[in-house]
Amino acid sequence: MTRQPTLNDVAVAAGVSLATASRVLNGSDRKVSATLHDRVMAAAQALHYTANAQAQALARRSTALVGLLLHDIADPYFSGIASGVLSAAVARDLRVVIADTGADPDAAVAHLSALRGERARAAILVGSRTTDRAGEKRLAEAIGQFTAAGARMVCVGQPGLPGDTVVPDNRGGARALGAHLSGHARVAIVAGPDRLRTVRDRVAGFRAGLGHPETTLVSAEFSRDGGYGAAAHIPDGTTAVFVTSDVMATGLCTGLRERGLRIPEDIAVAGFDDIPVIRDLHPALTTVALPLADMGSQALHLALAEDGPSRTVTIPTRLVIRDSTSTGS
Repeated sequence: MTRQPTLNDVAVAAGVSLATASRVLNGSDRKVSATLHDRVMAAAQALHYTANAQAQALARRSTALVGLLLHDIADPYFSGIASGVLSAAVARDLRVVIADTGADPDAAVAHLSALRGERARAAILVGSRTTDRAGEKRLAEAIGQFTAAGARMVCVGQPGLPGDTVVPDNRGGARALGAHLSGHARVAIVAGPDRLRTVRDRVAGFRAGLGHPETTLVSAEFSRDGGYGAAAHIPDGTTAVFVTSDVMATGLCTGLRERGLRIPEDIAVAGFDDIPVIRDLHPALTTVALPLADMGSQALHLALAEDGPSRTVTIPTRLVIRDSTSTGS
């Protein structure tokens, strides 16, 4: 055939009705016998027929599409979670579309609207909630519209939005790290933007574990360059620094070395997340490990679960002590 084969062509070739061919190829809930199913599938393969995604959506009331909305795909934290979602999706024959929201609730609202128009089966929003109450309210309303259309919603971050939530124990992990550095008398914190609740949770947890006031708090962008710039603002005499993300810590370490400081002999440095790249730093970075890929796979599992009350899954953290810290004061 020189034209694209149609569903009717498959039905004729298989010797079945158009409705039967549609039930087989578009995934309708109404089942057909194994014999007819095999005949339709054989005819479709012989004709090189490709199913119409819109027709499948109508038959199933949703597509095999899952939206994955990330704050920053270039950040290894988010790409690590994305890898878990993608691996789990392959095993379930799902398609995943990825969008970068830039920590902007309104960007997430726009993407959810587009996914609703595509009859997406589910969406996974990965990123810290913000202190923008109006934006968070608009996002909650958009999620409500999305789920009202029959889709599922999962958030990876702090609870409070509609749908299921995967919650990393940021406070607990940071508290353990604070206790590890509590022997240092002069401690600084390099923190990402205060509008992000992840940052607030990690700073609060660290302070609780440290047990005494830090020397200074330096705010910086949640990036390698943000950490690098923060190094210039660490007071002389500081003996330990907690950085609220490993990505920031990589830049901070470079900036501290350019000031002539040795790690950990002059100053100890610790991060958070345990992204793969930090294992190649010298000295290796002490951090709080999160099972990023597992978080992604758990989020997809929740997105495909049966309807029911909203669920919250708490992800434990693990303190990983490496050569970049010391316990002396």
